[in-house]
Amino acid sequence: MPIELPGALPVWWVLLLPLLLALAAWATTAFDTALTARAAGRPIGPVPATLAPLRESARLLVGQRRRTVAADPVLWRLGTAVLPVAAVLAAAVLPLGSRPVADLGVGVVWFNAMEVLAWAAVWMAGWGPDSALSLVGGYRFVAQGLAYELPHMFAIITAALGAQSLRITDIVTAQQGLWFVAIMPVAFVVYLVSAAAMAFWGPFDAPVDRGVAGGAAAELSGVDRLVFAGGRWLLLVVAAAMAVPLFLGGGNGPWLPAWLWVAIKTAAVLGAMVWLRHRFPTIRMDRWTEFSWIVLVPLMIAQALAVALVVLGRGGGGM
Repeated sequence: MPIELPGALPVWWVLLLPLLLALAAWATTAFDTALTARAAGRPIGPVPATLAPLRESARLLVGQRRRTVAADPVLWRLGTAVLPVAAVLAAAVLPLGSRPVADLGVGVVWFNAMEVLAWAAVWMAGWGPDSALSLVGGYRFVAQGLAYELPHMFAIITAALGAQSLRITDIVTAQQGLWFVAIMPVAFVVYLVSAAAMAFWGPFDAPVDRGVAGGAAAELSGVDRLVFAGGRWLLLVVAAAMAVPLFLGGGNGPWLPAWLWVAIKTAAVLGAMVWLRHRFPTIRMDRWTEFSWIVLVPLMIAQALAVALVVLGRGGGGM
């Protein structure tokens, strides 16, 4: 069912967007909690899994904030606070059904810029405490970011190239006949892998390692850790949701309204990413960097070249 894209949503959606993202992050956290309990041999029902994020949030809210000697409090607190803000700003160009909150002509560039802002926020959170362990975690994330960012940008730009537009709604419109996942599957897979790395999720969680080092969040506690963790979950939700307009046709689909198709597709992508997290161990930074530069970047260059040749062959009229 083709959809119309009549511009941006009303201004009051600016207030509703963070709430929708928070609800999606809560549901994702509950699903992850259920899978974790099942893997540990202690399955729990939907109600305890749903309440688990609330209990953890309450525990962190009443916890004492940790302080370190010679810390840079501005960078430390700013890095923690900027992470969820960057995730929400990145979601501004996501079509919530048929329209986004901000229908920017350079929506693809805006989304990627907010990802870079989140990348800087994690590094600041690791640098600010003036602690060796958190600093190592911050630099791990920088190394991971340098490895994922180039194939990630190639994947996003390949979708924009297929639609010949940097506007997200134009990319959705270009998929009314055929979703881009069918004609650029390599870009779709690389996007999901790099999106998981962007949110330091699953096998790419070395920057927030749960071991002794503790990663970039090693010195975070209380409300600081809650805000940082919330930003990470929001980043995962936004990264998964962006796969829908880029590769899965956005709100295009039969019978159901556009907003429901977007919700279903986003839930499917999120569910797959959470499930896969429990199937792969954490990847060492050097292995991931090697795989990204040697495998993912050449694959994405080949995929982008193939899409460009098809576009040129059709006289620049899109896919």
